[in-house]
Amino acid sequence: MANRTLYRLCLPPVLMLLFAVPIAAQTSDRPNILFILLDDLGWKDAGYAGSDFYQTPNIDQLAATGMIFTDAYSAAANCAPARACLLSGQYTPRHQIYNVGTKLRGNPKFSRLKHVPGTKTLDPKIITWAERIQKANYKTAIMGKWHLSDDPLPYGFDINIGGTHAGSPPKGYFPPNKVPGLKDSPKGEYLTDRLHDEALDFIEENRSQPWCLFLSHFSVHTPLQAKRQLVEKFDRLPKGTHQRSAVMAAMIQSVDEGVGRLVKKLDELQLREKTAIVFYSDNGGYGPATSMHPLRGSKGSYYEGGIRVPFFVVWPGVVKAESKCQIPVTGVDFYLTLCDIAQAEPPEGQVCDGVSLLPLIKDTGNWQPRSIFWHFPAYLQSYSGAKANIERQRDPLFRSRPVSVIRDGDWKLMEFFEDGTLELYNLSDDIGESKNLADSNPQKLAELHEKLKLWRAKTKAPIPTEPNPRFDATAEAKAILRAK
Repeated sequence: MANRTLYRLCLPPVLMLLFAVPIAAQTSDRPNILFILLDDLGWKDAGYAGSDFYQTPNIDQLAATGMIFTDAYSAAANCAPARACLLSGQYTPRHQIYNVGTKLRGNPKFSRLKHVPGTKTLDPKIITWAERIQKANYKTAIMGKWHLSDDPLPYGFDINIGGTHAGSPPKGYFPPNKVPGLKDSPKGEYLTDRLHDEALDFIEENRSQPWCLFLSHFSVHTPLQAKRQLVEKFDRLPKGTHQRSAVMAAMIQSVDEGVGRLVKKLDELQLREKTAIVFYSDNGGYGPATSMHPLRGSKGSYYEGGIRVPFFVVWPGVVKAESKCQIPVTGVDFYLTLCDIAQAEPPEGQVCDGVSLLPLIKDTGNWQPRSIFWHFPAYLQSYSGAKANIERQRDPLFRSRPVSVIRDGDWKLMEFFEDGTLELYNLSDDIGESKNLADSNPQKLAELHEKLKLWRAKTKAPIPTEPNPRFDATAEAKAILRAK
C-alpha cells in the first residue's frame, strides 16, 4: 500500500487522476478473496474437525493446504448478530443487533427481566469491510444469505444474488423458492448447487480483475432439506456416535461438492495462487440435527457449542500448508484481516473491535494476547421438542438467558444477569464446561469479572435490570419439570 501511494505522489496531478483507478486495478500483489460462510455448520461438522458421520473430502483437502484455527469463535451465538459483527468489525453493543428480530424470544412467563430489543437492521452509516474492499477497486459480490437489511447492495456489494432480510431460504431449497436474483430455476434444482453455479460464473467473468466473493450460504440452516439420493445414501450408512442425521449429512455433502467445484475452477483459470480462501461458520450447529460433542451447547448458547466454529484460511505462498493455530480469534477480526489482504484502508473514525489476523496467518510472531467478549442482553428459547439437548443447556427453557462472556487465555467467565451467577471455566482442562471453578478460584474470578465490566462500560453495553411484570415463577417451575 505504501509503495503504491509513493508512486502516485511522483505523478503530475492530472495523471494521478487519470491513472488512480487503473493502477489499483492492475496491482498484481493483491489476491482475489473467496469468503465461504456457512450457516449453522457446527465445530465438529467437517471431517477434518472430527465428524464421525458427515463426509467432507473436498473441504478436508482444502483445509489441509492452509491454516486451521482450532479456537475460532463467532462473535454471537445466532445468525443476525453474528453477521452484523462480521461485517462491521464491532461487538454487539456497538451495532445493537442482539438477536434475530427485536421481540422477546420465548414465553414471557419464563423470563425474569425485560430484554433489550436492540435493532434488526445494520445501520447503513456503519462502513463494512465490503465497502472498503469495493473502494479499493475490487469487484464485490454476495451470494446467498444476508439477513441484515432488505438489500445488501448499499453495504459494499456490486452484485447480490439471494440476499434479503430473510434468515432462511424463502420457500426452501427447492423451486418454487423465491430467492432474488435467481431466474429460471429448473424443477428439482437445489439452491446450494445453484449458488455454486452463480459463484463459478462470477469467478469466470471477473478473472482478469481483483474480485471479492462473499459466498454466504443458506446451508445448513433450516429447513432441513437435501437431495433425495444423498439422503438415501446416508440412510444406508452406519450412524455416528454423536452425529446421526442423514438429511444434515446430505446438506453438508452438497456444500462440500460445491467447494470442490470452486477449487477446480480456480485451478482451471490459474487463479489458485492468486486467491485467498476463507472458510467460516456464523455460529454453532443446529442442536436437534447435529452435535458439537465434547462441547457444551449448540446454536443460540454462549457455551462453547454455540459460539466455537470451524475456520481456516488458504492462501498459497503466504499461509503454510498443514498448519494450525490455537490462539482464540473471533468474528470481529475479519474486518481488518480482509482489509489487509485486499490492501484496503479501514475507515477513519470508525471503531473496530477486532484485530488483523495476518500476524497469525503469516506466522510472523507479532501477536499481542487479548481478551475476547460476547454480550447478549436478551432471551433465546429452547428448540421445540429437542429434549436430547436440554442437558447441555443451563436450563431447559432457554438456550440462553441474558449473559455477558469473556475469554481470556484458557479462562472463560460467564455472567448471567437474571440471578447474578458467575460461571468460570478453564477450557484447557475442561472444554466441555462441566466444572464451574468460580468458588475455587476467587482471584481469577475477580480478575476476569473486572475486565468484563470495564469492557461493558467501554462499549456502553446495555444490561437488562428491569423486572418483567409478566414473569410467573410458578408457571416457570412447572414448565421446567415438564421439560425434564
